[in-house]
Amino acid sequence: MRTILVTAMLFMPVAASAQEPRAAVVPTVVTSGEGLVQAAPDRAWVTITAESRAPNPREAQKRNADAMAPVQQKLRAAGLPADAIRTVAYDLQQEWDYVQNRRVSRGFVARNTIDVRVDAIDRVGEYLEIAVSSGATSVGGIRFDLKDRSSLEREALRLAVADARTKAEAAASGANGRLGRILRVEEHGVVSRPPMPYMAVREAAAQANDAPVISAGQLELRANVTLTAELQ
Repeated sequence: MRTILVTAMLFMPVAASAQEPRAAVVPTVVTSGEGLVQAAPDRAWVTITAESRAPNPREAQKRNADAMAPVQQKLRAAGLPADAIRTVAYDLQQEWDYVQNRRVSRGFVARNTIDVRVDAIDRVGEYLEIAVSSGATSVGGIRFDLKDRSSLEREALRLAVADARTKAEAAASGANGRLGRILRVEEHGVVSRPPMPYMAVREAAAQANDAPVISAGQLELRANVTLTAELQ
């Protein structure tokens, strides 16, 4: 009988005798850019509150409902759509006095606060006057906004990138080079700076029971970015 001898050969990986070449470091330039867009507000929000007091909670709630109902009715009659009025807060609290170191109930207070959206800036003062004359106990918290805010935010972002690229080109030129491809653009958000509403009520106008004059001013949208590009 013939025996066949099979020899197995084990191949081991051979370690590279030389290190692989390291990738060349690409010089870069990093700049920041800012974009500013100013626009006249075309929308406003107004906070209106009706406050009522009574000896017991049920009566306080009833009086408050009776006070707020005509406010909302007259605002809608003046042209505000139903979806422009929304309740943002309602609370009922007991009030106290301290008499000879003893806590004595003074009754209950009910507050109903609504937020009103006004899409016609020139009518803000008119709606404030309607609210007060209809039974609201406080009005204010005027906040101005833009109906098409997103498109203006994109424009501010575009300006910020253009600003960062211009700075990068200047930096590359100062380094006796030129700007290569853009590697990365980091957005740091768009900050909105609303205008401070200015309410002017002239004495003569107040005596005539006219609406206050509201000045909206300008709203600012400011975008910031960081740009990284190759330096060639």
